[in-house]
Amino acid sequence: MDNPDYTIEHRKGQHLSSEERHDIEVHLRDGWSTYKIAKHLGRPYNTIKNEIQRGTVLLYDGKVSRYKAKAGEEKYRKNRRSSTRKYRCLETVPFLRYVEKMVREEGWSLDACWGHALESGLFQREEMVCTKTLYNYVDLGMIDLKNIDLPEKLSRNTKKRKVRENKKILGDSIDLREERIENRKDFGNWEIDSVLGKKKPREPCVMTLAERKLRVSIWLKRPNHSADAMMEAMEKLKAEYGAHFSNVFQSITADNGSEFTIYQIVRIGRR
Repeated sequence: MDNPDYTIEHRKGQHLSSEERHDIEVHLRDGWSTYKIAKHLGRPYNTIKNEIQRGTVLLYDGKVSRYKAKAGEEKYRKNRRSSTRKYRCLETVPFLRYVEKMVREEGWSLDACWGHALESGLFQREEMVCTKTLYNYVDLGMIDLKNIDLPEKLSRNTKKRKVRENKKILGDSIDLREERIENRKDFGNWEIDSVLGKKKPREPCVMTLAERKLRVSIWLKRPNHSADAMMEAMEKLKAEYGAHFSNVFQSITADNGSEFTIYQIVRIGRR
């Protein structure tokens, strides 16, 4: 079965694979030049040149030099094992102990410790690590300090706040609703909402109206979840109640749903 995810295209920055090393070995035996091999594999010339130098071994008592894919792979893996990130903790132990002491005893910040140590000549620059590294050591637990020992760090918000542009303003906040409505003492204060079934563009829904004092409710089926459908339902209610509409529906509070954005029959609050 073909694998649709398989591709032989080279991605920039990707290391040579073992298959490519075997290709290099075979084509060198066939007499190909380094440039021709690089063009065939879609690799930079220097990449192939360095790989050939890295994987070349001496054969027949040192009389013949030849590239071997296995030797190149072994040297590559050896270099990868030694290419891990190196920390300078062991090289800067006196400075780190100084920082721990000043933070605990004097309440200094890591920046203040670094600046004072350099300015007063207590340590040379090569005997220290930068303040960013100090903060990383604290987070990693590599020095005897915790974030709780750095109150200024805890008070900072280091996360970038995403400012939402073009935010919809869909009416006044529910906090501006009159106190008499909150106390549920007067009849006629309703809350409107919509109930959805399957979330499809033209799926029918139910518009609900719940009175806050008596807890009575009105349910109206609508053909879809649009502002026009809600507007049409309210128009029908208004026509049905006639002159009594303003007494029965003194206020209606809606949520931030877009289906209630154009509704202007009665005053609507937003919750």
